[in-house]
Amino acid sequence: MALKTYEEYLESLRKMRPNIHKFGELIEDVTTYPATKRTVEGHGQVFKMQHDPEFREMVTVQSDLIDEPISRYLSIIKSPEDQIANSRLKRLMFHRTGTCTGGRCAGWTALNAMYASTWDMENDLGVDYHQRFLAWLKDAQKRDITISGALTDPKGDRTRKPHQQDDPDMNLRVVERRDDGIVVRGAKVMICGIAAANEVFVLPGSAYKEEDKDYCVAFVTPRDVEGLTIVETRHLGDGREMEEGVGFDAPVTEGGITQAYLFFEDVFVPNERVFMLGEWKYTGPTVVNFILPYRSAIGGCVAGQGDIKIGSALLTARTNGLADKVFSDKITTMIINNETTFSVGIAAAALGRKHPSGAWQPDPLLANVNKVHVATLPYETSRIAQDIAGGIGETGCMPAAVDFNNPEYGHLVQKYLKAAKSADSRVKAARMVEWSTMGGGVPGCMHGGGSPDGAKMFIRMFYNSEKTVEMVKRIAKINEDIPDPGKKPRK
Repeated sequence: MALKTYEEYLESLRKMRPNIHKFGELIEDVTTYPATKRTVEGHGQVFKMQHDPEFREMVTVQSDLIDEPISRYLSIIKSPEDQIANSRLKRLMFHRTGTCTGGRCAGWTALNAMYASTWDMENDLGVDYHQRFLAWLKDAQKRDITISGALTDPKGDRTRKPHQQDDPDMNLRVVERRDDGIVVRGAKVMICGIAAANEVFVLPGSAYKEEDKDYCVAFVTPRDVEGLTIVETRHLGDGREMEEGVGFDAPVTEGGITQAYLFFEDVFVPNERVFMLGEWKYTGPTVVNFILPYRSAIGGCVAGQGDIKIGSALLTARTNGLADKVFSDKITTMIINNETTFSVGIAAAALGRKHPSGAWQPDPLLANVNKVHVATLPYETSRIAQDIAGGIGETGCMPAAVDFNNPEYGHLVQKYLKAAKSADSRVKAARMVEWSTMGGGVPGCMHGGGSPDGAKMFIRMFYNSEKTVEMVKRIAKINEDIPDPGKKPRK
């Protein structure tokens, strides 16, 4: 049976070599360490859901590689319905965990990107990358592993190409080629959900030219591989406040977002796990293969986040004694924001096209339009949530749970935090507003999946403005040639 149970998932993480550090400590067990166990529990929700009749259809799909039900996170998106399911799943996971489960969705998108790219390289160049990839994916499906995706390089001086950097490791690169594999050095940074992952799927972080072919590499590696050191970054809602018994300081009981820096110090990758090695012409298409499904489906992620913001804001207002109708217009705006990002992603899926490999690729114009919306609308939704909740949900002026429950003065804290409902309910609801608008529940809206300026570049590329000019000329019966004066004529 390909589908793991929740306990089997936890056990798979416990067996891994400790190589993640945080707060100056080596994390011996990510399933119990206060700053990582919540993200493990959140990502692990899907292992519970795939055995639950209520959610099984949403989180699993039949594999055409092993002819068994598998996690949807390990599937190849081959139809608009599959891509729509991607958006719906991201929204559902936010509803279940209260936060981001990016350690699975980025890995899912990475493997889908390489499914198409390896097909292209195998078809064009005669290399066996696609067959290697399929062999790995078949095994991954059988093991039901969790995969994180890693694209972002440190980059160094942004005015220089990778080979021009003072330190050549500013982009992950191949430093040795062996008969049985390669050795890589460098880093991938700001990688989501790594503590919850069994393996890491690494893609090139940008489009490269021939002079940077050593940086044109894609592979998958165990998260605990020798030579890989991981440092978790800081997030509100991790550390001491996540300890058992502390209470509402960590409002989400089975979910938490983590990010990490991955340092590759001469890591060996065997040939069977290498899916690109110097094919620089395919780095740009690989990045596009990643961003199309990611930017389409991230609208579902932030819509789920927005749903949490609405519920948290209303709960806080109700504990203050205020009726929902007081905020009717504001709530309507929040709903519109949520459904805009969700529906643009659905439209991108529906109007996509099939890659020759069989992979389904969302419409590039709409996917990038969605990314720009994702970089703006959730922030407006957060502002409104904080407005509705009042200062208790936005200023950070709430005593910690240990003070709330202190035997000497806790009764005073509770007395003066009480409103129309109990102090406990009021603080928990307000803490969720804080969590979902400026804390650990916030996914990367602005730069997750790339920058909005990068998306705008693609929008200009994929929107045919010249076609609209010719359309209007025809309707208005304008026969004169009226070219763009700012565009140089081709020689």
